[in-house]
Amino acid sequence: MKNILVVCGAGASSTFLAHRMRRLIFARRLDLTVQAASQSGLDARLPEFDVLLVGPHLAADFDELVLLADRFGVETALLPDSVFSDGGDADALDRALTLLIPATPKELQ
Repeated sequence: MKNILVVCGAGASSTFLAHRMRRLIFARRLDLTVQAASQSGLDARLPEFDVLLVGPHLAADFDELVLLADRFGVETALLPDSVFSDGGDADALDRALTLLIPATPKELQ
């Protein structure tokens, strides 16, 4: 099972997004978990996760969050502003899946 963490400044918007993503994961019958967190104390939680999805309002902190996630081997993506609108849960999940599925080397395509 792979684990996804959605992070935002205070944890409220990420909680709503994670809830919507869980419903989508269930509907797609995927073996994934998704949790939400605030930016505070993130370094203590990251070792449990495979993917970190960063809320768009943390764009100014994204490079720092990537460096932090890299220390734990966690893939990271910055979510677009549209993630909290209709269909944003599918977009967030698809971004996470892209990070979880290794790309096929060009020589094998």
